[in-house]
Amino acid sequence: MPSCAESTRLMSEAQERTLNRGERLALRWHLLLCGACRRFEQQLDWLRRASAGYAPPEPPPADGELSSDS
Repeated sequence: MPSCAESTRLMSEAQERTLNRGERLALRWHLLLCGACRRFEQQLDWLRRASAGYAPPEPPPADGELSSDS
């Protein structure tokens, strides 16, 4: 069973890539037994959903550059 540090790393990596079967199984087993990591997983999900609606503002056009609206 992975440690809490390894489990949080796996949860973070799962945001970027698909975990292999062994990693998923080990993580699920750890989450069954560890309330702190379950809370971390919930917080990570909340952050993912909250940041999904964020779009950084577009930079202003450079001098002499036409905007795409023209």
